[in-house]
Amino acid sequence: MSEKEEQDQPMNDGPSKPAMREALVAAAFELFLERGFEQTTVDDIVSLAGVGRRSFFRYFPAKEDVVFPDHERSLAEMTEFLESGTGEEDPVKHACDAARLVLRMYAEQPSFSVQRYRLTRKVPGLRAYELSVVWRYEHTLAAYLRGRFADRPDGPLRADVIAAAVVSAHNHALRTWLRSGGKSDWVAEVDAAMAFVTGTWGDRPAEAAAEVESDDVVVLVASRRAPLWRMVQSIESALGTDAR
Repeated sequence: MSEKEEQDQPMNDGPSKPAMREALVAAAFELFLERGFEQTTVDDIVSLAGVGRRSFFRYFPAKEDVVFPDHERSLAEMTEFLESGTGEEDPVKHACDAARLVLRMYAEQPSFSVQRYRLTRKVPGLRAYELSVVWRYEHTLAAYLRGRFADRPDGPLRADVIAAAVVSAHNHALRTWLRSGGKSDWVAEVDAAMAFVTGTWGDRPAEAAAEVESDDVVVLVASRRAPLWRMVQSIESALGTDAR
C-alpha cells in the first residue's frame, strides 16, 4: 500500500460514521483553542480525531468550513420555512420568524457557539468567511421578500432593505447573547430585535383605522380660492377650539 493510500485510511477504528463529523469538529476546536487557527493543519485535526484525510474532506471542503459546520443545515431549514408560508401571512413577520431559526441553532450548542464567537474575533480570515455566510442568509430572505412584494413599485428596494434589517436585528440579538457567554435569555433578545423590525416594516392591520371614532373625523368642503386662515377657522369651529 502506498504512503498516500495509508494516509487516506482511518488511523484506527475511530468514531462511528454518524459521529465522525462531530469528532472532527471537536478535534478542530480543541486544536484551534490550544494552538490557534492558523497554526493548526488538517493533518493535525485528523490525527487527533483518529481518521484519515479523506474523511475530513468528505465533510468539509476546507479548514474554514469546520468552524461553521451547522450553517448549511440551518440555511436549508430557513429556506424550507420561508417556502412553507401560505402567502396570507405578514411577509416581514414571516421573515423574522425564519431568522429566529438561525439563532435557535446557535442556542442549541451554547458552549460551542461562544467558543466559535471568540475564535472568529481573533482570526480576520474567519470573520470574512462569516460575513459570506451571513450574506447567504440575507440573500435568501431578500429573495423571499421580493416574491411577496412583486406587485409593489418599490418591491425590490423594500425587499433588500427589510432583509438587511432582519439580519442586522438578528445579529444584534445574537451578539448580545454571545457576549454574555450564552447566559442571557436568547429568546427575549431575539423577540425584542424582531419586534423592532416588524414594528417598523410590518403590515399595519386594516382594522386600525376603525379605532378612530367617527366624532373625531372632520370633513371640510371649501373653495380652492378660500384663504388658508379661513379653512383653519372653519376646522377650529367644527372641533370647538379657538386658536386665539
